[in-house]
Amino acid sequence: MSAPKTTAGAVGSESLRHRRRPVDAAVNVLLVIAAIVSILTTVGIVLSLVNPTVGFFREVDVVEFFTGGRWTPTLAPRAYGVLPLVAATAVTTLIAVAIAIPLGLGSAIYLAEYASTRSRRALKPVLEILAGIPTVVYGFFALNAINPILRDLWAGDAPPEFQNLLVAGIVMGIMIIPTIASLSEDAMSAVPRGLREGAYALASSKMQVATRVVVPAAISGIVASFVLGISRALGETMIVTIAGGLRSDRITFDPTEGAATMTAFIANIGQGDVPIGSLDYDSIFAVGALLFVFTFALNAISIRLVRRFREVYE
Repeated sequence: MSAPKTTAGAVGSESLRHRRRPVDAAVNVLLVIAAIVSILTTVGIVLSLVNPTVGFFREVDVVEFFTGGRWTPTLAPRAYGVLPLVAATAVTTLIAVAIAIPLGLGSAIYLAEYASTRSRRALKPVLEILAGIPTVVYGFFALNAINPILRDLWAGDAPPEFQNLLVAGIVMGIMIIPTIASLSEDAMSAVPRGLREGAYALASSKMQVATRVVVPAAISGIVASFVLGISRALGETMIVTIAGGLRSDRITFDPTEGAATMTAFIANIGQGDVPIGSLDYDSIFAVGALLFVFTFALNAISIRLVRRFREVYE
């Protein structure tokens, strides 16, 4: 009697596999299409930057572009040294990273290791909602809420300018905290429970387990969250445009002063006041290409770091 049941079971299993094959094939096709669209989008971005950037450097010396200390493409005397934009971008990004990485990683450790299930279910959606707030809202929040408080509490002789890099960097850091916290918490939650139990069996405290076992084991995901946060800070536009300022005629590393970042300059020139095809218009493509190279290099470095740490812990 068992043989007919076995045969029927085999037939049913074979029938189920036949029914799944069209679904699996459709999913594979959709995944391939998604990958192709992503690749074509990247190629399209590169191609859109190449011609205007080449046209820009036909009229502007490359050495002047990378070493000049004044960026005034729309003002006389015209100067095309990109260092003021790079310096302002570096200042705001460093401020944002200094705020977001400790707070984001601390939030992730709390959610993954200390928070109860009920607290985690309540707090993580709140963090993810913060990640979805439009950046223009963050920009006005920086200018109209954080900046007055900062100026009132400032202990120095001269308060920060109305638009300054410090307040832009602070709010950028607040903006990317949810990204770092959420992705890092996901990486920590994926660490096998056995690693934690082994550490507890050796009389480790919760803090020791979190910092010496879970964080090292999830380091590849944590590094990926850091890189994504830094990339968001580099490419942020509205916060630095609204709260950071647009001055670019000198290099400044003073966060209390206003200055234009690369994205703020692109947003300002791209408003439509500059004739298309002019040198001033092509300058935004040169700056955009430089920003693309920075982001690409950052992601390339992060991939190497992630692979290295994965080889250690897998």
